[in-house]
Amino acid sequence: LLIGVNFLFGTLEKKNGWRVDCSFNGITTQSDTTLQILEQLPHPVHIYALFPKGQEDGPLMELLDRYAAASPLVTWEQTDITLNPGLLTRFQSDTSETAVSNDSLIVSCEATGRWKVLSPADFVSLSLDYEAGTFTSAGYTYESRITSAINYVTRPEIPRLLILQGHGELNEAETAVFAELLTANNFDVQYITLADQNVTLEPEDTLAILSPLRDISDAEMAQLTEFAGLGGSFLFTCDYTDPIDEMPNYQALLRSYGFLPKDGLVIASGEERGSYYSDMRIALIPTMVSTDVTFDLVAAGADTLLMVGSRGFALPDQSDRNLDVSSVLNTGYKAYLRSLKNGDLTSLEQQDGDELGPFSLGLQARRVTTEGYVSRAFVLGSSTVLTDSQIHAMTDSQEFTLRVVEFLLNAEPIDLGIMAKSALRPQLSVESVTLGSVLLVLLPLGVLAAAFAVLWPRRNK
Repeated sequence: LLIGVNFLFGTLEKKNGWRVDCSFNGITTQSDTTLQILEQLPHPVHIYALFPKGQEDGPLMELLDRYAAASPLVTWEQTDITLNPGLLTRFQSDTSETAVSNDSLIVSCEATGRWKVLSPADFVSLSLDYEAGTFTSAGYTYESRITSAINYVTRPEIPRLLILQGHGELNEAETAVFAELLTANNFDVQYITLADQNVTLEPEDTLAILSPLRDISDAEMAQLTEFAGLGGSFLFTCDYTDPIDEMPNYQALLRSYGFLPKDGLVIASGEERGSYYSDMRIALIPTMVSTDVTFDLVAAGADTLLMVGSRGFALPDQSDRNLDVSSVLNTGYKAYLRSLKNGDLTSLEQQDGDELGPFSLGLQARRVTTEGYVSRAFVLGSSTVLTDSQIHAMTDSQEFTLRVVEFLLNAEPIDLGIMAKSALRPQLSVESVTLGSVLLVLLPLGVLAAAFAVLWPRRNK
């Protein structure tokens, strides 16, 4: 009878998610964001947990039980890839970022035909140990990754960002960190050339032109003008070494959005200590202005960026009523510009003739086109904000990048805001041992008091 009762309640506990999470970091506790997404699921989702029997990830299995308990549209099963090799072909493609293997999850939605593979590395967030110069595990991201994958496979449409190639732009290897960040956050990233007849620029797309070294042709300029006229958006990066003066078509495209690039390298003044990193005055820490793109970042204090080797921009006059352009990232007031044409970079000290700041390092723009559409654009004076993994770990550049891309695609925020669960058990403090110390004293005293109460009446017997 007891065995039957135990089995019954064990089954009900698993089905309804009754088990209390007593872990120090609440690793299987779901946030309100997850529960809201599960409540609004439009299609059924099935999850394959690829773990051999006896080698399961306990917290992950329990968390999957909670997902299934929270929504009747979420189901999951445990399977061994060696016993079910058909999954290798069913959920594998040339564009898959993560190979299907044991110890992984496959989150799939039959209605949309989409799936996402999550590897063990996806469930760990890293932090930089500045003293050792290495990355260490900082937290577990089970919930944020699974919820994000469920959101991805059930979305009706996936926003698309195209990275232009063919003009000496940053290549696929150099932009891997940027592409991986967007892909992990449910964007479709593709590399294209305008000469490819199979590529069609859709007005809903964003085209990233990242630090080109050669000009776009007149025919390509016509393509881009048509794309912009129908409401297409652009993401530009202009490093200080880019030969913009030798690219009139590209410069005309920038100027059409009010982006006026300056020649030279922006250098922080030694007097403005908080405007640069360590002793490197070309590694700028810009001031983030609160705009519709960055409002929540500034409000939350997540406004620290690092821009290495930056180009500055000037703001245009506002005589064009169809254009709205504003600065998002600014240097300190005492920053100066060292021109590459007549400047000497052997010394970073300020020289006569150096133009004084402040300078804009990032700008956003909206242009109302003659066709009546709104075309958006964003420019950064340094590509390192997007492409450097160490800067991503040290600063808020990941959150900033996502806000910029959401602005350009006019998409709903995809940053679910689900915090990682701490991987480090909190250290004991004086407060942590207070209760134990009290009990250590009170329990013996309680026994003595009980003994006294029993034995005192018997003292004369």
